[in-house]
Amino acid sequence: MMERRRMDAALLVLLLGHLATALEVPLDLPQPPTITHQSPKDYIIDPRENIIIHCEAKGKPHPSFSWTRNGTHFDIDQDPNVTMKPHSGTLVVDISRAKAEHYESVYQCTARNKHGTAVSNNIVVQQSRSPLWSKEKIKPIVVQEGVSLVLPCRPPAGLPPPIIFWMDNYFQRLPQSSRVSQSLNGDLYFSNVLKEDSRNDYICYARFPYTQTIQQKQPITVKVLSMDAINDTMAAFYNDTDLFSEEPADERKPIFLIPSGPSSSKTVLRGQVLEMECIAEGLPTPEISWTKVSGDLPAKRTSFLHYQRTLRIVNVSESDAGDYRCTGRNRLGSVHHTIHIVVNAAPYWISGAPRNLVLAPGENGVLTCRASGTPKPSVTWAMNGIPIENSPKDLSRTVDKDTIIFTVVQTGSSAVYQCNVSNDYGYLLSNAFVNVLSEPPRVLTPANKVYQVIKNHRALMDCASFGSPIPNITWFKDSRSSTLDGDPYILHDNGTLEIHVAQAHNSGKYTCVARNSLGIYENHIYLEVKEPTRILKQPEYKVVQRGRSVVFECKVKHDPSLIPTMTWLKDDGELPDDERLIVDADSLTISSVTENDSGEYTCIMNTTLDHDSASAQLTVVERPDPPTDLELTDQKKRSVQLTWTPGDEHNSPIQKFLIQYEDIMHHRGHWHNLTEVPGTKTTAHLKLSPYVHYTFRVLAHNGVDFSRPSVPSRVFKTDAAAPDENPTGVQGFGTEHDNLVISWKPLSGFQSNGPGLHYKVSWRPVGGEWTTVTVANNSKFTVSGTPTFVPYEIKVLAANDLGDGPEPAIAHGYSGEDLPIAAPENVQVMVMNSTLAEVHWDPVPSKLIRGHLKGFKVHYWREHSLHKHNSHHMEQILVFSGNHSHGMLPGLHPFSLYSFNVRVYNGKGDGPPSHTQQFETPEGVPGPPTSLTVTNPSPDSLTLEWSPPHVRNGRITGYSLKYQPVNNSNELGPVEELALPANETSVTLSNLKYNTRYKFYLNAKTVRGAGPTIPQEAHTIIDEALISQPDVDLGTALPVSPFGNVTSSVQEGGALISWEYWGPEKNVYVEYIVENSEDEEEWQKELVNGSQNIMLKGLKGGLAYRVRLVAKGHHDQSLHQSKELLVTVPAVASRQVDIATQGWFIGLMCAIALLILILLIICFIQRNKGGKYPVKEKEDAHTDPEFQPMKDDDCTFGEYSDNEDHKPLKGSRTPSNGTVKRDDSDDSLVDYGEGGDGQFNEDGSFIGQYSGKSVSRDTAEGHESSEAPSPINAMNSLNSFV
Repeated sequence: MMERRRMDAALLVLLLGHLATALEVPLDLPQPPTITHQSPKDYIIDPRENIIIHCEAKGKPHPSFSWTRNGTHFDIDQDPNVTMKPHSGTLVVDISRAKAEHYESVYQCTARNKHGTAVSNNIVVQQSRSPLWSKEKIKPIVVQEGVSLVLPCRPPAGLPPPIIFWMDNYFQRLPQSSRVSQSLNGDLYFSNVLKEDSRNDYICYARFPYTQTIQQKQPITVKVLSMDAINDTMAAFYNDTDLFSEEPADERKPIFLIPSGPSSSKTVLRGQVLEMECIAEGLPTPEISWTKVSGDLPAKRTSFLHYQRTLRIVNVSESDAGDYRCTGRNRLGSVHHTIHIVVNAAPYWISGAPRNLVLAPGENGVLTCRASGTPKPSVTWAMNGIPIENSPKDLSRTVDKDTIIFTVVQTGSSAVYQCNVSNDYGYLLSNAFVNVLSEPPRVLTPANKVYQVIKNHRALMDCASFGSPIPNITWFKDSRSSTLDGDPYILHDNGTLEIHVAQAHNSGKYTCVARNSLGIYENHIYLEVKEPTRILKQPEYKVVQRGRSVVFECKVKHDPSLIPTMTWLKDDGELPDDERLIVDADSLTISSVTENDSGEYTCIMNTTLDHDSASAQLTVVERPDPPTDLELTDQKKRSVQLTWTPGDEHNSPIQKFLIQYEDIMHHRGHWHNLTEVPGTKTTAHLKLSPYVHYTFRVLAHNGVDFSRPSVPSRVFKTDAAAPDENPTGVQGFGTEHDNLVISWKPLSGFQSNGPGLHYKVSWRPVGGEWTTVTVANNSKFTVSGTPTFVPYEIKVLAANDLGDGPEPAIAHGYSGEDLPIAAPENVQVMVMNSTLAEVHWDPVPSKLIRGHLKGFKVHYWREHSLHKHNSHHMEQILVFSGNHSHGMLPGLHPFSLYSFNVRVYNGKGDGPPSHTQQFETPEGVPGPPTSLTVTNPSPDSLTLEWSPPHVRNGRITGYSLKYQPVNNSNELGPVEELALPANETSVTLSNLKYNTRYKFYLNAKTVRGAGPTIPQEAHTIIDEALISQPDVDLGTALPVSPFGNVTSSVQEGGALISWEYWGPEKNVYVEYIVENSEDEEEWQKELVNGSQNIMLKGLKGGLAYRVRLVAKGHHDQSLHQSKELLVTVPAVASRQVDIATQGWFIGLMCAIALLILILLIICFIQRNKGGKYPVKEKEDAHTDPEFQPMKDDDCTFGEYSDNEDHKPLKGSRTPSNGTVKRDDSDDSLVDYGEGGDGQFNEDGSFIGQYSGKSVSRDTAEGHESSEAPSPINAMNSLNSFV
């Protein structure tokens, strides 16, 4: 019967597995305690701080707490140093009155309420320890060079163990390498020692992490000696030194210092870190390598430390068990060691800790405590902290090893169950409650929650619910027509609805419904599908020269409802805080870039839902640094090898090197390009010239520019030698008819190859004997007495003090030329047409040319026209270069008589002319008639008069006249044509249309055809009265006017002109001129297009003006004009203004009165001081040119003399002789009044009458005007007085 029940229970486990899902019970519902926070199992505390042992729990009702210490009840109330936090089980131990070590124990917390009891882990509390290093005297260590050495550390034991490192007296870490390294236990190992290992400050430090204290061991002195040094110093160190007196250290194969022996074993726990080390000694230093004998090393979890001496594997698993081999190897041999690794495991969960169960009465459930470990752990159960075998019996509960099965639970069966899994390496303790409730469903997800998701991403909408029995979840969208089940929706067991690929149409309102047997609950949420954030234009890779600016663009598209944030990074870090970096909305600008700006720049566009990023590299380039370390090697007579070290290429590869040289003997200060080599080379073999003092420099060139030149090399001198080349540009020519000038391009000092450069110049007539002269310091030689224009052979040889150069090439030249002595013969002319003739002649014999034939010249001139025999005779010359026998004469005048001759010319000049000949040109087409005018207009006829062409080019045979009407839209009518005889110069056209504009075209004819036309326009008239007007030249102004009703009105602002216009022309002007003006060209005009009136401003009063309206054609040609109006502008404006009522005049008078009042006050002040104004009579009585001081009795100026500096009064002028002119200050008030009547009334106003008075002044000052002075002039005079 029991077996049958167990099988049924196993089936229930499969059928009811979904009930084991952990449920979050709302805290307002009854529930057993759940521990939410507790201190770690191994709890190491800092002894300097209060001890806090955490224990937090939740439940309904809120649980109470109690503690056990070392397995017995811990009565907190009995210990005054221990308190428990309110509403919590956390203990706080005040160590200010007790030692922390007194509370080192094993603690366990219990949380209970009426529904059950939960317990914590066993918390082992230990205080951290950092003991001091024991005092010891460490003797110096003397070792022989090459042997191995171990410096022990042996730190004191601490909790937790300390971190070991070696440093010197200056707190600098000692350098480590494959030869010197630290072992896992902290000792310092030397595979072999060197002399530089000698030092007296090998110090081992131990850092204790909890107390953050560092302990130091006494320094160790190590002295490394050679065998000879050991023998010399043995006595000195014998008494107080450990002496290693082995044989001299030779090279040897490796031997492991640790671990010892061929094999060893090690045990490690699953999940921990495995570290294995092998340190070998030997000379040379051995290299360490690792392999796994039974498989491969786990690549992702494996690392090598301490220069391959330590193998480290993290997160160890059972698969890491097995044999590992380390090998030490140098060139003399190898050594091996095998480490056997055993992996054990403390208990660990297989499918997680047991989960809480919430069951409705009558439901079934399962608690599973499934764990593993090595060795296999044991599982025990407890209920409410009491072993389950000692708990009350419950028929609905069945315990089967690691599983408890509940069937048909009843109200009151709630409890907390503890599962304990343990083996030799640890334990697991887990609490899981069974809560029996009857609760209708509720949705815990907040109502109306809005979910936002990016298009094409996964959407998850929560419907966290609670109820007992567990509610069933269904989803609806918008209209709730059907449940959401199946593609594209996925309903998870926890109620979450998933849309794997969200689209815009998935946005909307969703309803989740929770149902169980006790009720139903609805909740609404909203889904918004947003457009993704995308970078449309990514930043591009940039190569920029230093000092310039660069712009990275990053244009982004995002959902408009999301707020974007643009962030720029440099090399995955923040942008430097530099004002040169400017971040805009969609770009990053870096100005004046430097090499430090090189790197990767990333723009990141973040929204609350997604982000997009793009990166680009910035490479800052600059011209390369100059090469350095120039060195000359492989020196030979005419070559040397140059090597150099390239400078920094600044991110742009060097393309080539340019090698330059300076000849400090011949051309100091000037550098010349010698050769170029590819940028991959740093050596060049240079071919050199003799007798040069070389210095070299190198320039590097990359994609930016050339570098600065390198520092010049040392001087390299080549020996002198005979010239390698002869002068170039050798030529012979004559400057006179009886000489030969031989010239050449001289060799440079660089080309001379040695001292004493000179030239051997040789010449001979063709087939004759050579004549040679030596020339130095010159580049030409003149041979005199030669025949005229004879061919010569010439050569110039370079030589110096060491010998002659190579045999020179022969050049050819001629002696001097003379003028030709013969003219071309058999000269003939052929007239091609009226403007072109062709001249032919026979060649002149070479001996008569007496020089190089340059060509022929044809001199020709027009004698006269065949129409009129007036002489022109303006000679023209056509030059035909080369050996020609004919030439064309273009541009001739038709119907004319021409004369010409031909002459040959050479380099010296022209020869004699040939016999002068004449020819006539035929007739051509004539030019246009000289003039065309229209006279005698009538309603249906016009008379045209013209003058014959100025250029007739023949005999005029007649005229052709064409004409056609033009309408108001400038459209042309049919063309009429008349042929007129040659002797007529006028014609009257009848039967024309009235009030119509016509265009006329007239040209003349000869036997060669018609010439160009002369155009004209005219208009037939409407009013017969106009016929009586005098004739005018209608080529410039037409008598027919489209203007009417032209009127004028003189107003305050000017003259208003009004009119009516019905003509087709668009350019209409008003022109006006002063009546009786002699110059008719002074008409002034104003454009009035589209208007019917205009106000003429600026007309002068008292004058009469002639005014007319003019319509003009396309070329500013006057086509129509109106009758003239006479407009008279009155001399006085129509409105008189009383100046006395003007504000400006009243203000001026007030200002004058105020100034006069101020002057009177100053005068009274002066009088009270005893002063007095001078009067004219008093002034006339004094002849002393100096000013007189003022007397107290009569207010006049007495005698005054400035004996200190003779300075003039302020405002006066000093003449050139240094005296002050009397008349400069002789003004008085009487001078500005009439007979002295000018005076002031009681209120200070000036009541005198202004009048002029002629005053005689000094001739040096000139004569003043006799006009009446203005009030302002009077006041200025008063100011000068004061």
